Amino acid sequence: MLNLVHLKVLAAVAHHGSVTEAARELHYSQPSVSHHLSRLEAATGAKLVQRTGRGIRLTPEGALLARRAAEIVGRVDAAAGELAAQVGLRAGRVRLAANASVLSTIVPRAARTLAEAHPGLALSITDRHPVEALQMLRRGDADVALVFRYAHAPLEDDGFRLVHVADDPVHLISRRPDDSVADHRGSPWIGGCERCRHELRAICATHGFTPRIDSFCDDMVVVQALVAAGIGVTTLPGLALAAHRGEGIHATEIPGAERRIYAATYGDPPDPPGATALVEALHMAAAELTAQ
Repeated sequence: MLNLVHLKVLAAVAHHGSVTEAARELHYSQPSVSHHLSRLEAATGAKLVQRTGRGIRLTPEGALLARRAAEIVGRVDAAAGELAAQVGLRAGRVRLAANASVLSTIVPRAARTLAEAHPGLALSITDRHPVEALQMLRRGDADVALVFRYAHAPLEDDGFRLVHVADDPVHLISRRPDDSVADHRGSPWIGGCERCRHELRAICATHGFTPRIDSFCDDMVVVQALVAAGIGVTTLPGLALAAHRGEGIHATEIPGAERRIYAATYGDPPDPPGATALVEALHMAAAELTAQ
C-alpha cells in the first residue's frame, strides 16, 4: 500500500536531487527521509534510488513514481486547501499560470471581476510558457492554466480539460504598411519560442517559401524594437500588440492565421469552486476585450 507521506518524501527528493534539501523542505531529519524512502521501496518492491558518491539519483522506476507522486501530492494539497476554504477555515486561493500576452491583457480584467464577485478568494499568478503552465497544472502547482493553440494544431487532451476563451489573430510585423507575408520571401525573420517558430514556418509555407530565421527572441517588446531597427520581420498575436505597440512598426493581420486561447484545468470534474470562478472570470474578460 502506497503511503502519502512516503510519496511526499520521494517527490521532494526528486525535486531537489538531494536528501539534505528534501529534509530541509519537509522539516525532517536526513535519516528520517532515508527511512521513508526505504519503506517506500519495500512497499513497491522496486529499487527507487541509487547512491552516487555523496549523493543519490533516482532509478528509472524511481523517476516514474516520483512524477506521479508530485502529481498526487499536489492534487491532495489543492483539495485540502479548497476544502478548508469551503468550510470557512481560512480564505481560499486559486493559482493561475499563463504567458505574458494574456497576463497583460485578459488576466488583469479577470482579476478585477474575480475580486468583485469573490472578495475572499486570493488569486496567485505565475508567468509561464503554455508548455510549462500545463506541467504546473499536472503537478498540482496551479489550478488553472491559460494557454494557446494555433488554429491548425491538434488539441492535447491527456487529462486536461480545455475551455475556449478567445480567438487571437496573428499579424505580420514589419516596417512598411500593407505588407504581406509573401513580400518578405527573402527577408530575415525573427523567431520566438519553438511552438511559435513552427507556426511561423507553417504560415510562410502557405505562401510558398521557408523563412530564413536569423534572430530568436520571445519578448514582445524586444521583438518590436528589433523590427523597428531593421533586424528582420516577424509575426505577433493581437494580444501581444494590445499589451504593447512599439513605434516604427506596422502590423498587418494574416488571413487564416490565429491562436485559440483556452483555460485549462486538470483531473476529474467538477473543478474546485475557485478554479470554476476563475475560468468564468477569464471568459468574461476575454469577451469584454474582444468586443472593444
